Amino acid sequence: MTKWLPALFGLLGLGLLIGLVAHGGTTEILTLLATAGWGLLWLIPFHVLPIALDAEGWRVLLRHRDVSGTAHLPFLWWIASVREAVGRLLPVGGVGGEIVGIRLTLWRVPDGAAVTASVVIETLLTIVNVYLFVAAGLCLVIALDGGSLAGSLLGGLAATLPVPLLLYWLLRHGALFARIERAVIGMLGEESKLAALFGSASKLDAELRLIFERRRDLLISLLWQLAGMVVGAFEVWLALRLLGHEISPLAAIALEALGLSIRHFAFFVPAGLGVQEAGFVLFGQLLGVPADAAIALSLAKRVRELGYGIPALLSWQWAETRRALRR
Repeated sequence: MTKWLPALFGLLGLGLLIGLVAHGGTTEILTLLATAGWGLLWLIPFHVLPIALDAEGWRVLLRHRDVSGTAHLPFLWWIASVREAVGRLLPVGGVGGEIVGIRLTLWRVPDGAAVTASVVIETLLTIVNVYLFVAAGLCLVIALDGGSLAGSLLGGLAATLPVPLLLYWLLRHGALFARIERAVIGMLGEESKLAALFGSASKLDAELRLIFERRRDLLISLLWQLAGMVVGAFEVWLALRLLGHEISPLAAIALEALGLSIRHFAFFVPAGLGVQEAGFVLFGQLLGVPADAAIALSLAKRVRELGYGIPALLSWQWAETRRALRR
């Protein structure tokens, strides 16, 4: 049953997307995209920058185990690009990109516990940054529009804050992976293949505690990630400018933050189909962006995802093939 859920959510999202396009006016949306023209392709090379900022934040977490310096920024930028492409373009679970990222990083840093711990902490920091970025976006919406909807959403965001705090406590003090290991072994026995996956659970918990002790690196990594999110808002500003609907940089940051929140909290919908468009339409109205322009913006971002993600996936397959041939 569970294997059909992604397909079901994907179909529902596709139906929502088609309905939004029809409601926004297919002709109007296509006219806007035609007006922007080839200029929208500039979004593809620009995406290198926010991904590089994210990768630098990851490098800060990993560098204490990368004594040889082989996991340098260009290498981690490539892996971060592949991770994003896997998560957004392939029908995998919410952690599919992270699993691929761990596998590729092990080519340069052969310490599974350290690499996995860096990815786990980076994911936790991403959740924290989403909260910070969305809260900032909602505050900007309130300041720019004074809408009561944004205030209600801000209250809802605060109500869910215990979730990342609990996750932090479990990773920091709860020996989470050792507990999972004991549970799996208790249910399936020590000889099971699934139990074997947690063979270094205690070491992984130790690596997590070690990273948590490096508070300065945690803060630096958090700031690099947050910088990547803020820089990514330029994509919204530029796309809307090309579509003929200029907004202020602060409004672009607000719209990007709220759109990002939709994608993160609706992770069960493949590629955020329909959900991303609905978010842009809803929050765009608060910032003076009409529905047709909001949908055109979302479609432009999807073109960027394809233009940036497909080469990343092809490079991953090329690297895997080359590595297999060497063996």
